[in-house]
Amino acid sequence: MDQPSDKSLKRMWTYFEKYSEKTGTSGHPDQGVTEAVVTGLAAHVDEFGRPLCPCNFYPDKKVELERSREWVCACDEMKRYKYCHCLLFVTEEGLPITEYLPEDHEGQAIYGLVKDPTPDKGREARHKIGQEASSSDS
Repeated sequence: MDQPSDKSLKRMWTYFEKYSEKTGTSGHPDQGVTEAVVTGLAAHVDEFGRPLCPCNFYPDKKVELERSREWVCACDEMKRYKYCHCLLFVTEEGLPITEYLPEDHEGQAIYGLVKDPTPDKGREARHKIGQEASSSDS
């Protein structure tokens, strides 16, 4: 991966700081984890104009961006469940919040129940939980 531009790096660091504050989450205690994810997001901003999650595999990143915004940071899982599989937005201990995930979600199996230390912050799209299933049933 090419190094992202200073402009995109600065933009993504600012975004990370503001979104962490907004959601009551922390960066990973291993600074290298946070740096790697922010750098990946910045590289995608340079390449695609949007911060596509760098921690997923996409057969075709451009198609993924055209298809939906599901994996554009902050991804749908973060906005609905306050769960960040990249470990960018986590508890002070470095664990992703799993409290709101569906019971069958892989995050529950991997990390167990991780309570939200700031339940009054974040989850701006929690009202969308279950809408996909109910709209596809009609």
